[in-house]
Amino acid sequence: MVEQASAWVESPLQMLCAVEAHHAGLLGPETVVVPRAGLRPLKATRRELRSLGMPEGVELAEPRERMPRRVQAVGDAFSGKVQLRWLTSRTGRIVIVDDGLATLHLLELLAAGPYRPLLRARVKPTGPRAALGLAAALRLRLSKVSVFTALNVDDKLEQAVRDAGIDLVRHDFAWLRSQPPSAEGPNERTVVLGTSLVRNGLVHREQYLRWLTELAAREPLAYYPHRREDPVDVALIRERPGITVHEAGVPAELTLRGLESGQRVLSLPSTAITSLRVLLSPRGVAVEPVDVPDHWWTSRAAPALRSHLTGVS
Repeated sequence: MVEQASAWVESPLQMLCAVEAHHAGLLGPETVVVPRAGLRPLKATRRELRSLGMPEGVELAEPRERMPRRVQAVGDAFSGKVQLRWLTSRTGRIVIVDDGLATLHLLELLAAGPYRPLLRARVKPTGPRAALGLAAALRLRLSKVSVFTALNVDDKLEQAVRDAGIDLVRHDFAWLRSQPPSAEGPNERTVVLGTSLVRNGLVHREQYLRWLTELAAREPLAYYPHRREDPVDVALIRERPGITVHEAGVPAELTLRGLESGQRVLSLPSTAITSLRVLLSPRGVAVEPVDVPDHWWTSRAAPALRSHLTGVS
């Protein structure tokens, strides 16, 4: 009897990448993808994925409150629940699927050695939380770990990760690219991806809204909010003339597959730029990063963070 692998996902991108990891053969012949309950974007993404030709052997399970007792693939390596599960179960091989910018932070910690706790960037942990992060880092050193990502990773970091015994597996959304393009796409020539930088207190709200208003005064815009964008900000954007706001939730990699040659995507620094270039450039769609002017940044955006975010694009 073939053992079924379990993937625990907590974001739309993690769900998509878990399907891609199965397609790439990292999880065995059968995989059940278990979404965390209570998250509307996961429901929408699950519905969208099910409408496509799913890879053989993949099951998109009903959302659950609790993780499976044994989980082979996860997206959020910084989750306390995930780390506790690693320490209390026989996990065997661990596959960490792409989670955007957090994936680069994870690779940097793994490359730095076994005594760097797995903790989120810019978070000051309590003593017990730091201890759990350290125990999780040590646990990974005793496991066969693969990090599955579509992000650009510079050669130096990639070599350091491999020297640490971590298998870095690159992908280019091979399964998604094999699917027919979405039948419906926005009519506007320019699509703007929303950002979490405002809600995270890194970019001034007024500057960001002014930029969108000025851009929409020149041409109509299709706006796709970031799933963590403040609803109040989205409501303000919706009121701007010339901007059509689309429902947030499903990853841009899925919703924008129907863009055609001559259209373009604009985005502040985001890991989505990399993945969308892979998917859309062959269709003649330009994916353009937007530099953040210095006066947009708040005092919370340290120079090192600004440089890191700019490098992602």
